[in-house]
Amino acid sequence: MYNSTYLILIIFIALVVIGGYESTLRLIRFIDISIRFEIVKFKMFLMRRKLEQQLIKDLPNFNKLTKELKDDQR
Repeated sequence: MYNSTYLILIIFIALVVIGGYESTLRLIRFIDISIRFEIVKFKMFLMRRKLEQQLIKDLPNFNKLTKELKDDQR
């Protein structure tokens, strides 16, 4: 636990020394936004999968309804 904390702190200090404070904060913001975007994409994937399953489940009812509507039009 403590070793990983020190490692992150050393990396952060090295980034500040090499690239400057503003550049380091921009990099951290970019990483944060990238992680948040991946989370949103994963949630969208789950929503899409759920929607596809629901549509497949409702397809027989839809086909039955359209057939009844076509028969009524004749």
